[in-house]
Amino acid sequence: EKHPEETPGHKAVVKGFWMDVTEVTNTQFKAFADATGYVTDAEKDLDPRDFPKAPPEFLKGGSLLFKKVSGVNPFQCGGGNLPWWAFTAGANWRHPEGPGSSLDGRMDHPVICVTYKDAQAYAKWAGKRLPTEAEWEFAARGGLKDKPYVWGDEERPGGKIMCNHWQGKFPETDTGEDGFKYVAPVKSFPPNGYGLYDMAGNVFQWCRDDFVGAIFYVQGDTDPQGPEAPPGGQVVRGGSWLQLYADSARCAYRTFKFAN
Repeated sequence: EKHPEETPGHKAVVKGFWMDVTEVTNTQFKAFADATGYVTDAEKDLDPRDFPKAPPEFLKGGSLLFKKVSGVNPFQCGGGNLPWWAFTAGANWRHPEGPGSSLDGRMDHPVICVTYKDAQAYAKWAGKRLPTEAEWEFAARGGLKDKPYVWGDEERPGGKIMCNHWQGKFPETDTGEDGFKYVAPVKSFPPNGYGLYDMAGNVFQWCRDDFVGAIFYVQGDTDPQGPEAPPGGQVVRGGSWLQLYADSARCAYRTFKFAN
């Protein structure tokens, strides 16, 4: 069953474009940061002048990190009540699991803890840009027509898990049946028909468009795109390792994250 924000389905035409073979890795993002001195949003403390009544510990830079919790029914949680997310001061792309963690052994992992603005800055430096939603979905489908997944019709063809996503009782236990209990190195799963990796699962991917309901699906037929400016939050595609079911691995799955 389709989600309301994925409808109405329609044909769209996109002009020729390039897409990176993998998600942006820590190796690639480090080259950008080293060359430019760029500091990501998560690495910056908030200015106390902007928040004069806030305790100093609340002004530290950081990111939301996932934490396993027991006794929670995720289907009864909503709004801001998502107890498996915890703000962690000092968590950023260099320290993806918080202070004390590092990029050792993770240089071929996709970069995480980066905002939409950070992603835009990297893309501009690299001489590239973020894809529109329509471009992303065209690339994800890999030449397949009207298939739910980037690899075809079945969630697990021949019983094989095709992407990095959660298995087990969320948010308490990830069995790691797919071989990973966290972010996986790029190219850990088979590519799609266009030779692109991780177009489903692993980490969400920023798109250029702002998320405003179903605007992507009702724009013009050629190079449809939503506005860049908020209020809806920026579109992310592809699902992640934290998604409970492969439903989020479907080509049409779309959601949003706030830009920073």
